Amino acid sequence: MTAKRIFDVSFALVLLLPGLPMLAVLWCAIAWKDGRPALYTSERMKAPGQPFRLYKFRTMRKGSKEAESGVSGGDKAERITPLGRKLRRLRLDELPQLFNVLKGDMSFVGPRPPMREYVEMFPEIYGEVLKSKPGITGLATIIYHSHEEMLLRDTDSAEQTNAVYVARCIPRKAELDILYNARQSFCFDLYLIYLTAAKLMPLPGARVARLRAKAERV
Repeated sequence: MTAKRIFDVSFALVLLLPGLPMLAVLWCAIAWKDGRPALYTSERMKAPGQPFRLYKFRTMRKGSKEAESGVSGGDKAERITPLGRKLRRLRLDELPQLFNVLKGDMSFVGPRPPMREYVEMFPEIYGEVLKSKPGITGLATIIYHSHEEMLLRDTDSAEQTNAVYVARCIPRKAELDILYNARQSFCFDLYLIYLTAAKLMPLPGARVARLRAKAERV
């Protein structure tokens, strides 16, 4: 077992032991407000040809199979529930991914796990990106996530959302993910976890302030 894997398992257990009551409360709140199922699962890829089921709390009203597919853009905005909007803002919808980490499908830090269709569409890109295990957070998530949301916010169809994502999001995120792969280290992972927490909580640090400013300019 590698040092990165030991850290992932240890940190996931540290968060889960006190966090299980919160997970239970959120599950009950979603089931009560928005109905069941409270959990949402979807296929993602941890490496080319290696799919897994990603766990999240459900933040959208249920739709058809076609409506559930593809990335989220303006065309899906009306399906996001009021509670789901709050969960997304605080990234609490991603808490169930701690179980993905324990299973070994994901790490805490790495590229966000892509959908099969994009891995098959761009095998050379994702062959490089997925040299690191997918993560709950990562360099591309920290730097580009807000800009990606801005780009996709005004799309009004699944086709337009997909076109914008393919043309403007995949190449930029891949550059950052490949840069992470080249510089990955235990200390760098800890720093990225700190920056992720700093985006959600008022943690100190001049670099955090600069990162926020950079993210707004991307």
